[in-house]
Amino acid sequence: MNELPHTFSSGEVFTHVRIIIGMVMGLSVSRLITGLTRFVQHPGREQLYLPHIGWVLFLLLFIIHFWWFEFALTRRTNWYFAIYFFLLFYTGMFVALSAVLFPDRMDEYQGFRDYFRKRRNAFYVLLLILLIVDVIDTVLKGNTYYVTYYYDGWFYPARQGLLIVGALLGLVWQSERYQVAFAVFALTFQVLWIVSLFEVLR
Repeated sequence: MNELPHTFSSGEVFTHVRIIIGMVMGLSVSRLITGLTRFVQHPGREQLYLPHIGWVLFLLLFIIHFWWFEFALTRRTNWYFAIYFFLLFYTGMFVALSAVLFPDRMDEYQGFRDYFRKRRNAFYVLLLILLIVDVIDTVLKGNTYYVTYYYDGWFYPARQGLLIVGALLGLVWQSERYQVAFAVFALTFQVLWIVSLFEVLR
């Protein structure tokens, strides 16, 4: 049996890789949208909690943004298994965060406020990993991609830095006001960033 090479140089490889990534991302989107419909299906039982719903909307926007800009990976001329594995890990983090935001069962909790407060640390740890991995993903796309799409140069590092610091503070600062403020800030920042990018790229 012939062995596959460790490196592929075809520009069509990402089409192959994109299929499995799309399947994984689909799990995340499905989980979040299904979770959101619970508030419509059971309005008396499921009560909205601002930090929780803020992070749900943030993650949904993050996924949409991620999937659009992953197309830049078609520019890679060489593909390695390590890069393929890394991308699967990256997309898997979205699935993990989606599952943490909307667990399979809520029997042992008194609503999403109680749930999020008790599982806050797990959420922020996963968020930190996702933000750091996002930086690596941006580096993988190359300097041309960064200069072309992040034309301002400082906005992306500022976003990542502020979110990483905010998540670290969220691990140690239990203030409910902070949890609300950080979730609203992250969601607002994400919306403004997407709007600014697409205003330039349209």
